Amino acid sequence: MVPRKYGKIILNPPTPSEILEDEQKTNTDDENIWSPLQTASRDGDYEGARQLITSLSSTSLPDVVNESPHGWYGQTALQAASANGHLKVVNLLLDAGANVDAPGGNNGGRTALTLAALNGHQTIVERLLEAGADINIPAHRYAGRTPLQAAAELGHVELVKLFLDKGAQINAPAAHNNGRTTLTAAAAGGYSELVNFLIEAGADVNPRLMRYKGLTPLQAAAFGGYLNIVESLIKAGADVNADGCHYNGYTALAAAAEQGHADVVERLLAAGADVLKRSGNKNWTAYQSAYFVGQEEIATRLWKLENLQNAAGQR
Repeated sequence: MVPRKYGKIILNPPTPSEILEDEQKTNTDDENIWSPLQTASRDGDYEGARQLITSLSSTSLPDVVNESPHGWYGQTALQAASANGHLKVVNLLLDAGANVDAPGGNNGGRTALTLAALNGHQTIVERLLEAGADINIPAHRYAGRTPLQAAAELGHVELVKLFLDKGAQINAPAAHNNGRTTLTAAAAGGYSELVNFLIEAGADVNPRLMRYKGLTPLQAAAFGGYLNIVESLIKAGADVNADGCHYNGYTALAAAAEQGHADVVERLLAAGADVLKRSGNKNWTAYQSAYFVGQEEIATRLWKLENLQNAAGQR
């Protein structure tokens, strides 16, 4: 009998061993496999890393020191040391020729500088900048961050100021998927003082949204229930009726309603939020977003307002 797959003849069907080999390769590509040097660097094992490096020939040293990340969440040796605050290992790797701007794994693609900034390791940030790290390296397409966006996301005010002083772009574009501008990152984290500082420094309160899992600063603050930040952003000119992104997007009102932040809902309504506006690929109103997750009081409030507006529009 001729082997078939989905009704089509397979002229050279794979053998069982070939199928197993292919599955193992696929699994290996997806797994987070760390080289010995990457592991030692991640763990801060300076002596282990030093011995590995000194045992290498001059021809093999660059390949080992700069071995690419494996799997979705892998890191180069320098990225691993930087993310975990191991300055001594960072210096060792830089002296051995580590690529300071090497891209990270697929899920976030974060460079050593971005990882150090995200985790608040200022001394390492300064060392990487001294070594020539690109302060304005673009965010990786999927969940990436620029160094400045990363610092803002975790509220590292001094690092934010350091980056701006050295020329970081405050309004650099967000990642295409699950990205955050600098101001959105700070607003999402609830860092009120940092939000105010960024607004004063010229951060865009109405940035262009990417298509997937994006948020404006106001939408992010509304989602988190940060009323004081919502207030600051409205005063700075944030659009209360800005469109949500296509995939899983929210208006600010829908974000606050879904998360049960009644005080934010009321502030947005007072600022002119449109209860009839729909958002995201579900094309829901704020009422529908609240109702779907059982926010009954907010849903009832918004449903009544919807009915009033619909009735007024029919007159």
